[in-house]
Amino acid sequence: MPSTALPPQVSPPEFALSPALPHQIGGAEVWAFPVLPDEDGPLLGPGADEAGDALGVDLLAALEVSRATGRTGEVTTVPVSGRVDTEPDGSGGPGLVLLVGVGEATATDFRRAGAALARATKDRGSVVTSLASIAPDEGLGAFVIGAMLGSFAFHWRSTGPKERPVARIVLAGVDDDGADDELARAIALGGAGWRSRTLATVPANLKTPAWLAEQAVEVGEAAGLDVQVWDDARLEAEGFGGIRAVGGGSVNEPRLIRMDYTPRGATKRMPTVVIVGKGITFDTGGLDIKPSEGMLTMKRDMSGGGAVIATMAALRDVDCPVRVVGLVPAAENAVSGSAMRPGDVITHFGGRTSEVNNTDAEGRLVLADAMAYAVSEIAPAALVDIATLTGAMKVSLGQWTGGYFANHDGLADQVKAAAAASGESAWRMPLVADYEEKVASGIADGDNAAGGAGAITAALFLQHFAGDVPWAHIDFASAAESPTDRFEWTAGPSGWGPRLLLTWLGSDDPLAGIV
Repeated sequence: MPSTALPPQVSPPEFALSPALPHQIGGAEVWAFPVLPDEDGPLLGPGADEAGDALGVDLLAALEVSRATGRTGEVTTVPVSGRVDTEPDGSGGPGLVLLVGVGEATATDFRRAGAALARATKDRGSVVTSLASIAPDEGLGAFVIGAMLGSFAFHWRSTGPKERPVARIVLAGVDDDGADDELARAIALGGAGWRSRTLATVPANLKTPAWLAEQAVEVGEAAGLDVQVWDDARLEAEGFGGIRAVGGGSVNEPRLIRMDYTPRGATKRMPTVVIVGKGITFDTGGLDIKPSEGMLTMKRDMSGGGAVIATMAALRDVDCPVRVVGLVPAAENAVSGSAMRPGDVITHFGGRTSEVNNTDAEGRLVLADAMAYAVSEIAPAALVDIATLTGAMKVSLGQWTGGYFANHDGLADQVKAAAAASGESAWRMPLVADYEEKVASGIADGDNAAGGAGAITAALFLQHFAGDVPWAHIDFASAAESPTDRFEWTAGPSGWGPRLLLTWLGSDDPLAGIV
């Protein structure tokens, strides 16, 4: 077992709803109000006039002095000298007012405004804000998700965290019967993103395949899931040759994690969806070793697996109406005398063979085992794998957009809709049949090192393991790492994926157009 232990981490803000406006709520350190662009100058949202009167501050003048425009995420800071009596308990007003731009006031704008507010209120005890009171449909939830993920922090300092998220955010001026449900759902999605980001950020000297499996067991038990873990001996006995080959060079043995979710009132005839996440806890590239700079972010090469674990833990919170099985093939791709070699041939679960001509194309080898197992042993109605699979995807789509492939238009439509609604942008890529010859081997069933059109050929390699099952492959190597703080993304591993998956699986009919 690792001798290291993760220190206590910060928690996301707590949220509450109130029909009252900020000046009617006592005790908050910060009041925050929305700012909307207008051709005659920016406009202030609900409660700002009353707050200005109570504080004796001209908030419109503050906007003018700072040349604020109301663009999304723009924050104007107005320090307040002295405190005032406020209703209902007379406990006093704030020490700071923030005026936050919401741009065109779309759900995306509110998600980004939430992140901006979170960054501006770190190390504060509480903020009361009327921003969500003017949010459109899904905008309140988007604001909460942005505020949660914009608050994210991770540390391993002996002195504790450098800064902490604001402890409490009160959504003021909200008097909507559906707001409680929207808030609860947003906390589930934001919390899944937080968990996925945390798992991806943990260094690999702690995050071994066994450690990742322990996290899955812990969160699975808390979420009422059935969890199984295959150790190396069981993987060998049952023929998971891809997972064992990739993990064979490391002293940290591989694992396969299975998490089962069953909705309330499920019948035997209820269909099952399988989601598979790549769980490479560190990727050196193997004997085809990466350059040193290429390894700097490889502790997050299990981000697909982290997304699956976080998604599974939140399915009950979003009332997912179908059975879901999450599979995470976890391994460390290391260099040693027992590492797989270029030219090796491995036998996957179910018998299909792969010639290994690039040990740094390891993710598809572990995914193939898990997909073959899913098709053979679970017979799902739909199969989705998610992985930081190819650098080619970042070349294709840049920093902020994941790519997906699908052999079924109905499933592709579901992924497209979930990506658009969740804020985790994704673009459909083609499964070009003419490239099949690139994944053919002269001595085995397939070659893992096709080269050229790298994201597409990786998808074609995996497609052979999906059989006739409706299948989508999500490659988000493009979006897995944020170089800077940007909107709800914080610098470092992004934790991308759970919001998309939960938006899909938490919809009324995730299999519409598929079965």
